[in-house]
Amino acid sequence: MLSIQNVNQYYGGSHILRDVSLEVPEGQVTVLLGRNGVGKTTLLKSLMGLVPIKTGSITLQGQAIHRATPFQRARAGIGFVPQGREIFARLTVEENLRMGLASRPASTPVPPQLFELFPVLRQMLHRRGGDLSGGQQQQLAIARALAARPRLLVLDEPTEGIQPNIIKDIGRVIRRLAREGLDGQRVAVLLVEQYYDFAEELADHYAVMERGAVVARGPGAQMQAQGIRQLVGI
Repeated sequence: MLSIQNVNQYYGGSHILRDVSLEVPEGQVTVLLGRNGVGKTTLLKSLMGLVPIKTGSITLQGQAIHRATPFQRARAGIGFVPQGREIFARLTVEENLRMGLASRPASTPVPPQLFELFPVLRQMLHRRGGDLSGGQQQQLAIARALAARPRLLVLDEPTEGIQPNIIKDIGRVIRRLAREGLDGQRVAVLLVEQYYDFAEELADHYAVMERGAVVARGPGAQMQAQGIRQLVGI
């Protein structure tokens, strides 16, 4: 689904991403781990076109997207849930969900499957986003990214500041999306996460970043045997 090959990125004279390569297959969860400041969020911003890459390539379903605008990447099938959620606090839940359809025709309905995944959103449809709890806002942010039925879902630390029962619900949703999608079409999931146990539970594949480079990778089932918790120090 997604292929990142030999990506390099700089801020001023600082070499932030160093020959980063990563594959994210359809129907599976790929977890990206690493301490704060190693380049994970920069990689996601590069993937979304929010910062340009210096060299390398990014392809989605075999099509090069590394020169596309963020809007074009969203239209191509990438749903992005940024760190901190970034919902529209003054808009209602329904209006936030419709913002996720900005790249689709105006008549496109909000997928009813979103309310099956996150029942609380149906109950709070006309409540302002800023009045929701942190966990409810995170569910809204994920639902907004899913509204346009993306083929690739990118999540930047979705468990940050979230209560344990909501974390379990989010994990269940991520697993279901990878296997089934919203309408029977499997989704590729790229998950950046600091909560190690959550990451290990979901990972079909893992990669670890350090100083802007991928230093370890493998099947999720081998994370414990490979000492990944100790490697990333989380």
